[in-house]
Amino acid sequence: MDQSTGVFITQLLADFEQWDELLALIMRAFASMDGVIDPPSSAHLLTVDGLKAKAGHETGFLALSDGQIVGCVFVQERTDDFYVGKLAVDPGFQGKGIGKRLMQVIEDLVRSRNKTAIELQTRIELTGNHTAFARLGFRETGRTAHGGYDRPTSITMRKVLA
Repeated sequence: MDQSTGVFITQLLADFEQWDELLALIMRAFASMDGVIDPPSSAHLLTVDGLKAKAGHETGFLALSDGQIVGCVFVQERTDDFYVGKLAVDPGFQGKGIGKRLMQVIEDLVRSRNKTAIELQTRIELTGNHTAFARLGFRETGRTAHGGYDRPTSITMRKVLA
């Protein structure tokens, strides 16, 4: 537990049952993107069953404060690296280093599996995310467009571990 924030990070385990609460957290965390990013966030497509399926093929971690889920991250192991799919921190807890701590847990996992890199994507419009990930050591490696768009909509960022 981080004494300064009272937040505890734990792995999402097979006996997890708070799927509705986890989905609600993700929706709250991604709500600020509504009307900002185009196309809309894929978070809107998530369901409880979809989260359960995601947890079945990805590793998830939760940030808990007084038993309440205040953050989460999902990561998928690939051949040469890990891909961060969803990082979410409750709006009331943002700016307290929870996202950074969740990403540190991912980095520890990556190292323990003898991989050398972490990759993620962030939307073009979310310049604050670009800056935050750059502070964590991520660098832009490409830009991609969602289907039907003739302009880049996402930035791929990668962190190579020493």
